Amino acid sequence: MDDNKKIHFIPPLPPKREKRVGIYCRVSTNSAEQLKSLTAQVSALTRLTAANPKWLLVDVYIDIASSKTGSSRKEFTRMLQNCKSHDIEIVLTKSISRFGRDTVEILDALNQLKNLGVRVIFEQEVLDTADTDNDILISIVESIAQAENESRSENIKWGIKQRAAQGASKLYNRKCYGYYNDEDGNLAINESEAKNVCLIYNLYLQGKSVLGIVKELERLGIKSPTGKDKWSKRTIDVMLSNEKYIGNVRLLDDGKHSSYYLVEDNNPAIISKETFQAVQIEKQHRSNVIKSEEGVQRKSKKYSSKK
Repeated sequence: MDDNKKIHFIPPLPPKREKRVGIYCRVSTNSAEQLKSLTAQVSALTRLTAANPKWLLVDVYIDIASSKTGSSRKEFTRMLQNCKSHDIEIVLTKSISRFGRDTVEILDALNQLKNLGVRVIFEQEVLDTADTDNDILISIVESIAQAENESRSENIKWGIKQRAAQGASKLYNRKCYGYYNDEDGNLAINESEAKNVCLIYNLYLQGKSVLGIVKELERLGIKSPTGKDKWSKRTIDVMLSNEKYIGNVRLLDDGKHSSYYLVEDNNPAIISKETFQAVQIEKQHRSNVIKSEEGVQRKSKKYSSKK
């Protein structure tokens, strides 16, 4: 053996990155938390692309829905155009919920991409449209979208309850007829409307029916809360039971005697507690529903006032 021989190791050529990949990411707002989520999405999907020796990252498409841009999805549209021009063969995205705003939009986009021969890979669900039967894919998308909506709904309800429990809910200061929101967002009395609230309560205690009150307000030329000449009976009925007029606010009351949140002295009162209570007693008296040991029954005749 010739000791002078030089031996060179020739490594194999790296495989050509020939599958063109596009990454699609979407967040619902431009808040700091959502932007952090966006960064994580892009980073994770970029690493996933780099780990496959046959994949070539061509572009990253990012949609951020904000109050200024609304529901515009310009980058999603651009991605579809690039797929149609065959610049993209594979689309990587974080999850089904990030791919579209609802089930119909997701399925429509997947159908378009399938017809173009483009694979869509959902990282979170470990789902690849190239390996999934179309009927199964539709079922998976619908079930996941439904689960996402239910989870989102529960999170919203939980958030409302937390803010209500902590007294931080803006619903406590939601204005109604007779009030306006001051510079700090608190309820303040609208004097002209408050006079009409007092009039409505007094008319009811004088024996006027709800319909009678509607006619009297119309006769006096007093406009409804929405500026109409005629008030609706429901508006009057709700006003006659609104605790906000005595300064109290209750939230998350489903009317089934379950738990709720009550804040007393939340806002300045327009009606005295005595007047309010008298109206509630009168409403119950006029009702054609009576409760007895036999259960809930209806009177043979319902109270009626022609006044």
